[in-house]
Amino acid sequence: MKTLLKILLGFLGILLLLVLFPAASILYDTITGRGRIEQVANTLIPGQSGAPDVHAYVAAPAGQGPFPAVIMIHEFFGLNESIVGKAEALAEEGYLVVAPDTYRGLTTAWIPTAIYQVLTAQPERVNQDLDSIFAWLEGQPKVQAERTGIAGFCYGGRVSLNYSLHNPKLAATVVFYGSPVTDVETLKALPAPLLGIFGGADGTIPLEQVSAFEAALEQAGIPHEITVYEGQPHAFVADMETVNAGGAAGEAWAQMLRFLEENLKKDGTSQSPEQPHASPPNFVWRYYLMLVYEHAFGTARHAH
Repeated sequence: MKTLLKILLGFLGILLLLVLFPAASILYDTITGRGRIEQVANTLIPGQSGAPDVHAYVAAPAGQGPFPAVIMIHEFFGLNESIVGKAEALAEEGYLVVAPDTYRGLTTAWIPTAIYQVLTAQPERVNQDLDSIFAWLEGQPKVQAERTGIAGFCYGGRVSLNYSLHNPKLAATVVFYGSPVTDVETLKALPAPLLGIFGGADGTIPLEQVSAFEAALEQAGIPHEITVYEGQPHAFVADMETVNAGGAAGEAWAQMLRFLEENLKKDGTSQSPEQPHASPPNFVWRYYLMLVYEHAFGTARHAH
């Protein structure tokens, strides 16, 4: 009986440790991580309608413009050097790029904290902050505000899709392996063409879901390109070093550049919806559980 009790107490102790350690590590990472955003961001954008100011990294092309603009949304780790590098590279192509912090002051390299950040970043609140970004762009003399698109990676891919369903003024949407929406009526609210890039070996987004997304876009009448890069895992466009090395990451980046050129630089390609916008569905718990697995085990070799 005593042996059984010891085993039970040991099991409960291990279980308690498994619960408490992630919580404690998140708290420690959050406390010690204050100030990281200020080290990455270079601009504080005024909040609109009572929202707080938004930290962002802004990359602008040389010259007076005006330039088309791209709002670039970070992966689930938060605003970091990977996104800064992508923003700078896209600015070299002639776009004014704003990469905002959608976590309101947090960025991390610790997976439990990243999961916590994603789960607590409510889409309505994120859209509110992106409204502040868009309003700021509309007031910039160097920006062609009517030629503003949005692009995001991983978590940012889903945020890009959600914000496009919210803002009828966007002229293009790019989703890099973000959890898709497959409801036809919801997708009818998209105001502009969409590019979706996915990995054929992505354990977080089944190919059946990608196919359903493509079919729903077709039924909704939304101009789109959906490309699956065979054999590629989640987050395969990791950073500009990966892009510049060529292969699938380089091809995907080049595909985005062609899409943005067509929809933000050429005349007559943006659209305006006539119907009211539907609220995007909530994030799916199953998606995040798979995302945890993929980031922890499937793509550990990639930097985010």
